[in-house]
Amino acid sequence: MILIVDFGSQYNQLIARRVREHHVYCQIEPPDLPLEKIRALNPEGIILSGGPASIYESGSPKADPGIFKLGIPVLGICYGLHFMADALGGEVIPANKREYGFAELRILKPEGIFAGVHQDSRCWMSHGDSIGRLPKGFRITATTPSTRVAAAEDPKRRFYGLQFHPEVVHTPEGKRMLGNFLFDVCRCKRSWTMKSFARDTIAEIREEVGDKKVILGLSGGVDSSVAAILLHQAISEQLTCVFVDNGVLRHGEAERVQEVFRSHYRVKLRFVRAGREFLKKLKGVEDPERKRKIIGRTFIDVFDREARKIKGAEFLAQGTLYPDLIESRSVFGGPSAVIKSHHNVGGLPKRMKLRLVEPLKHLFKDEVRLLGKELGLPEEMIWRQPFPGPGLAIRIIGEVTERRLSVLRKCDVIFLEEIRSAGLYRKLWQSFTVLLPVKSVGIMGDQRTYENILALRAVTSDDAMTADWARLPHDLLGKVSNRIINEVRGVNRVVYDISSKPPSTIEWE
Repeated sequence: MILIVDFGSQYNQLIARRVREHHVYCQIEPPDLPLEKIRALNPEGIILSGGPASIYESGSPKADPGIFKLGIPVLGICYGLHFMADALGGEVIPANKREYGFAELRILKPEGIFAGVHQDSRCWMSHGDSIGRLPKGFRITATTPSTRVAAAEDPKRRFYGLQFHPEVVHTPEGKRMLGNFLFDVCRCKRSWTMKSFARDTIAEIREEVGDKKVILGLSGGVDSSVAAILLHQAISEQLTCVFVDNGVLRHGEAERVQEVFRSHYRVKLRFVRAGREFLKKLKGVEDPERKRKIIGRTFIDVFDREARKIKGAEFLAQGTLYPDLIESRSVFGGPSAVIKSHHNVGGLPKRMKLRLVEPLKHLFKDEVRLLGKELGLPEEMIWRQPFPGPGLAIRIIGEVTERRLSVLRKCDVIFLEEIRSAGLYRKLWQSFTVLLPVKSVGIMGDQRTYENILALRAVTSDDAMTADWARLPHDLLGKVSNRIINEVRGVNRVVYDISSKPPSTIEWE
């Protein structure tokens, strides 16, 4: 396994993804992780991530410099390189010219992590400080026109540093560089797969849970479905899944979940109709963050009632993923700003007296899909597009009402029908409709109309951390618009969202 020390970089999760793409397990930990815990983890290598701070700033993150005496290979990336240089007696200085974006990389030592890398390559820079003096034993291995020390190494101690970011796609040979570190330097084996993850996680669940009972909030989405089957294989009858119909689900969703899990998988399932309770509390609420919090609190209330009915229940399982944590807050207390709260992140009220089980919390969405395939879930379920916990409530801009929900459900069905018919469903990360609180004038049957505007949203992405708007065929968009306006009473204008993430988010609220 590889230990990734999180210094607050926006690219931390990309480092983890790149390592796992090489079938090597990695774990992200905060910089204040005690040395004894690092020894206990027994990593084959340590990667020090980048970060937004300057090494000499007051309060800048620091790891225990004792990591350099463990005899473990270390790779420092950007700020990680600066920390390494400073800790080992080098000097970090403000760069003469801040470097951000593409840079021409000149490899001086085509060996070590640069083995097999073209002598002239490209890389992605993002830094304001540079190495002024290298520590004793280091040598420069790569340079750019603006940065004398673009890379350095101390091969005797197996310490390596990169001023640029090898984990981003903008560094074309970055994957090879990381692979060289993993296999040539750290001597890792390609042993981490979803098969091994499932085996190890099932064993961990059994050890953690023992003979106690577990409740899982089942939504029918990929994350909770995979978590449910994983738990079912681990503890069988000790698992009870609770499906809460919160009144803001898509058409036919509740019925489908009951059919698949109760009838096909024979999972113990409690079905709770709580739509009226949710909608009552949402009445008159327009602020998106209030909607999320109301739905989250109400969801907990409903779960609390159900938990009291299940004797011996001591655990609540959730399908939390890495991106869920990132969207809500910095994973380990870094500088990331809160964009929006997530409905299943942040723990549980003390009154519930349930401990959390989150078997997927260190996985990305694509890994969850691979795990679902390994567990034998049907393709339809594995490739189901993400659906937010607050449901259609955050796809209705403004107040959520029964009528507006009805309009949005009908529009959503049409859009997804046409997306599937065009063979695009699995090529898109998400495709959905958003009902706007804006009306426009139209003409239907020689009559003036004044109805709602509906937005179509379709994006491509690998993990939801970034996303691009999908270039859907104009004929498809035209057909969807025509069907919605003609078949759904209450909509007379359809628009298409061409915003990417960042700066926009995927969901509108």
